Amino acid sequence: MNTHDVRFVRLVLAALCGASLATLVACGGNSCVSLDGCISGNGMPNVALSGTAATGKAPASAVVSFDCASGSASTLSDGGERYSITLSATLPCILTVNSGGTTLHSLAFAGGTFNTTPETELMLVYLASQLGTSEASLIAGFPSNLQFQQVLANQNDVLAAQSAVVTNLQQRYAVTLTAPAFLTTQFIVGQAGVDSDLGALATAGAIGVDGMPDPVAVSLLSAAGLAHPLTTTSAPSSGTGGTGTPGR
Repeated sequence: MNTHDVRFVRLVLAALCGASLATLVACGGNSCVSLDGCISGNGMPNVALSGTAATGKAPASAVVSFDCASGSASTLSDGGERYSITLSATLPCILTVNSGGTTLHSLAFAGGTFNTTPETELMLVYLASQLGTSEASLIAGFPSNLQFQQVLANQNDVLAAQSAVVTNLQQRYAVTLTAPAFLTTQFIVGQAGVDSDLGALATAGAIGVDGMPDPVAVSLLSAAGLAHPLTTTSAPSSGTGGTGTPGR
């Protein structure tokens, strides 16, 4: 190898080391194993999740827990009921919001925006019934049940459940929802969209004064899920994030 080649190799190595160091800093000190992703010290990827926890009571803050196929974490929502976190985890994750005696659930099948509302609670009721179980059993069995994890990780299955919630609520309560993609649509409490839909559902009786879905609505979605069982999981989609995912 001549002197020119040696200098060239040294320059390339210096550039690679600099890029690796910059990426390592960007990853918060975690190891980087690809051009577009970071892995934590425990070998799990870093996942950024955010959303709004709307219970209808506008709490100053709520505890938001993220329990994933592997990994878990928790954070507090802010005064606008928004939450944001980056955690080391393997998707999917079940989200649980606890505020003033109200507990609501949601899920995340990718990084991005995933809200937690009475509508997402009903969506999990529907998915649980599709799997032949209750929502409580779905949540309790999620950490060790591969089928549960596969279904909640599948964007097609989740968005089909979202559509089922919209259709059944509109038919039963004679309301027109303006934001059918309630799981992943960014919104601000007090403004039109997902939050105004929640207000309309509360007025129609689908959501109680406690911010929880009315038992009639729960029974409605449970029966709808039983009528459309999931015996196999559809092919995974190629979606990379929750923000802006259209409803179906």
